[in-house]
Amino acid sequence: MQYTKILITGGAGFIGSNLALRLLSKGYVVTVMDNLSAQIHGNDPDETSPLYNSIKDKVIFIKGDVTSHDDWVKAIAGNEIIVHFAAETGTGQSMYQINHYVNTNIGGTALMLDILTNTTTSVKKVIVASSRSIYGEGKYFSETTGIVYPEHRSSEEMDKGNFEVTYPGVTGKLKLMATDESSGIHPSSIYGITKQNQEQMVLVACAAIGIAGVAFRYQNVYGPGQSLSNPYTGILSIFSTQIKNNLPINIFEDGKESRDFVYIDDVVNATILGIEKDTANNQVFNVGSGIPTTVMQVAEALMENYQQRVTVTVTGNYRLGDIRHNYADLSKIQSQLGFVPQVDFTEGIKRFCNWVNGQQVSQSNYERSLAEMKQKGLFK
Repeated sequence: MQYTKILITGGAGFIGSNLALRLLSKGYVVTVMDNLSAQIHGNDPDETSPLYNSIKDKVIFIKGDVTSHDDWVKAIAGNEIIVHFAAETGTGQSMYQINHYVNTNIGGTALMLDILTNTTTSVKKVIVASSRSIYGEGKYFSETTGIVYPEHRSSEEMDKGNFEVTYPGVTGKLKLMATDESSGIHPSSIYGITKQNQEQMVLVACAAIGIAGVAFRYQNVYGPGQSLSNPYTGILSIFSTQIKNNLPINIFEDGKESRDFVYIDDVVNATILGIEKDTANNQVFNVGSGIPTTVMQVAEALMENYQQRVTVTVTGNYRLGDIRHNYADLSKIQSQLGFVPQVDFTEGIKRFCNWVNGQQVSQSNYERSLAEMKQKGLFK
């Protein structure tokens, strides 16, 4: 084992806690810094956060915030690798909590890099969680133009029910392609912009001071343990909460929008490859399943697994900042790190639903989150 001491920021969260437990099983000494945000962990994490409880007595836990210089200094001390997960997440929420997202995601990362740059440190590698959201509307192929990267969809077109992307000067239908790491970067949300900044800062600053930097562009991560009460991220959780409360599912746009859903165990495996393999150093990698799944397919799979049907309405509503399609090209991470996803969506959704069936599903906060966005003019 090349390194033994690892800091995970946001390590009480969904991905972070799963990674921490796997690293502990491999003999690593793990420090976790997390601010135990109420939106994720509830008002009393000792009682309301299974994720926090799964790691709190097993790791060196620091309740701290990435916006605090002193918390960073305390957390970094003695560690050899930093896995930087701590961030505000949620495309929709980022569009009206702009300063908060920028301060936390960009500002917090800047603080970390400032400390690494200006003090003597034992840190040898920094892994930062980036996101598929930096690709914006993704990559397409036109028979007449070739590869194109469409800009953000307009409210005017979506108001008419035209949800597919278009490209100036192209009249024929665009063919969706998987986004590879060299694809155009043009995020369509504040969250995506902050993720782009995070990965660029880590790769540039770390290279300048002789620390290895690695960025993972995670697709839509899901699995047992993800929050069922946070209405701002994750349609699997949102739809599950609606179904289990026997409430209708309102599907945005036309239900054909798609995402790449990647199972939590595969994400942990990919991240550990980034920790342990030098071939990951100073590189950017997609992490996904490599397969697009539509929102309508998600709703049907959940109802089938729960053996419970609710009213499903395709509303034509949309959220500004949402993208139409995206799925990952995994060629680079397969060739350089040997990563191959092991859990397909059919098996993963079965495991997720079996876990949900054993949980006490809370009251849905989904309508409240939509009301907030509508008030800000971001939900149409």
